[in-house]
Amino acid sequence: MKKEKKNLWVALCMLSAFLLWTVAICFVDVAAIGPRESKVGFATLNSFVHNLTGVHMSLYTFTDWLGLIPIGFIIGFGLLGFVQWVKRKKLRYVDYSILVLGGFYIVVLAAYVFFEMYVINYRPVLIEGFLEASYPSSTTMLVMCVMPTAVMQLNNRIKNRKFRQICAWALYAFTVFMVIGRLLSGVHWFSDIIGGALLSSGLVMLYYSIERIGE
Repeated sequence: MKKEKKNLWVALCMLSAFLLWTVAICFVDVAAIGPRESKVGFATLNSFVHNLTGVHMSLYTFTDWLGLIPIGFIIGFGLLGFVQWVKRKKLRYVDYSILVLGGFYIVVLAAYVFFEMYVINYRPVLIEGFLEASYPSSTTMLVMCVMPTAVMQLNNRIKNRKFRQICAWALYAFTVFMVIGRLLSGVHWFSDIIGGALLSSGLVMLYYSIERIGE
């Protein structure tokens, strides 16, 4: 139980760090460096990184399409839970980890909707002529939430140790590629990527803590 409490504290610390980072973006070094004079915090840092990477719309489009992969995992685990529900007749008989994962997905979706409604800052480029919400990076949040939790699920369901390790490394490598690709594409500010990583890490640790409590 001590380990579960420690994990929970780590999750809360990460979520607190995300909250502090978000507040800082709203007040520290705010300047109109975005398109149509849109303002963004940490302007000096964000401008430096953005000028360093440039804008690569082909990479943006490529990583957008690859975003279907984590969505596929969401659908897959959702179907697994549904099949268990149908076979076992009652929702409470569905695997505890799947129920927690479903709740986790709902929280991730809620976070996405919240930051679409309450915009912290806009992208450094126009998308089809429009300003789009950029914080936190939704693609970063998607892959960093879905892929690590998918690894946890697969670790419990794949019996072959070698195949389990291959799957885990493949999903982690995909996650790293997507986050770096999103940064290099230039469609997000550097602070958006950091915010997405902090929020995702906190939520994944929260999932891990709750999932372990039920074991």
